[in-house]
Amino acid sequence: MQSEPLPRCRFRDLGLTPGVLPPGKLNAITDVSGVQVGHFTLVEGDDIRTGATAILPHGGNLFQEKVPAGLAVGNGFGKMMGSTQIIELGEIETPIVLTNTLSVSRAADAILDWTLSRSGNETISSINAVVGETNDGWLNNIRARKLQAEHARAAIENAAEGDVREGALGAGAGTIAFGWKGGIGSSSRKLPEAFGGYTLGALVQSNFGGVLQMTGIPVGQALGQYYLKDALETGSADGSIMIILATDAPLSDRNLSRLARRAFAGLARTGAAMSDGSGDYSIAFSTVENLRRGRSLAHFELQNMQMSPLFEAAIEATEEAIYNSLCMATTTSGYHGTIHALPLDRVRALLTD
Repeated sequence: MQSEPLPRCRFRDLGLTPGVLPPGKLNAITDVSGVQVGHFTLVEGDDIRTGATAILPHGGNLFQEKVPAGLAVGNGFGKMMGSTQIIELGEIETPIVLTNTLSVSRAADAILDWTLSRSGNETISSINAVVGETNDGWLNNIRARKLQAEHARAAIENAAEGDVREGALGAGAGTIAFGWKGGIGSSSRKLPEAFGGYTLGALVQSNFGGVLQMTGIPVGQALGQYYLKDALETGSADGSIMIILATDAPLSDRNLSRLARRAFAGLARTGAAMSDGSGDYSIAFSTVENLRRGRSLAHFELQNMQMSPLFEAAIEATEEAIYNSLCMATTTSGYHGTIHALPLDRVRALLTD
């Protein structure tokens, strides 16, 4: 008698714990105090499968209390809005919104409208909206451009602390990873008190290819689905990933850029190909109040030699967030057909064999 498929669950529920550092209470980016996440999912008819996901570094006036930030690019085939000002000034002054490739401008409009409407912003005339994207055009009729500014604004206004919903929703509604249904995933790590007790959280929008590995086990090969299978006749590695890192560690924008780069080591652990047509971006920010731009309070920052534990946390949280995006996603039918969810019963058998 054939057993029922395993219900969707997070990666740890399959029986393995990736990495050596413990997760935070929620094992999500919102374990970093003050960080908020919101989604808007747009599903219409047989061909619209898209949405927006918003990450707010804190619940105050982001423009007036900018957070230090850094950005890293693994492969730059993407339409990352606001990137040059993050690199130049080392700060973020708006929510970060993730969406599909052809909706970047609509998400930017939402950010602009929301920021201009905040009390205290009545005189501002320049805003650096931060929008990341991946292309969901296989499951979603992306050329129809159905996602509007009000949808992206709803993701911002829905943002809240607490549990982060994962899988095929928000900006991950139509994404694909390793040939299976991808989506939104999150994870976190807590450093030992000897290293400051800081928390680091990651959130990903997974939409890329390669040869899936989970904690070093060649899952993609074992399940017969991976890039370069059958001498290039099947499989694709093109796609993208957006990685957002948040931490309560007191870091300069320079060290936040270093931290953002380490996320790609976590991406590599999952078997990502980081191909020519992939846009791989990582943004890291610190929530420490005394580091917010515009304040003149005395503060301290971690020294370079204190960064290594946080580097490990970034690698592990990114890796597990990607696994969670796959494990929580559900089989989805859309514009060009059906993309199946990763078969968790078969995965668990491989991981626990």
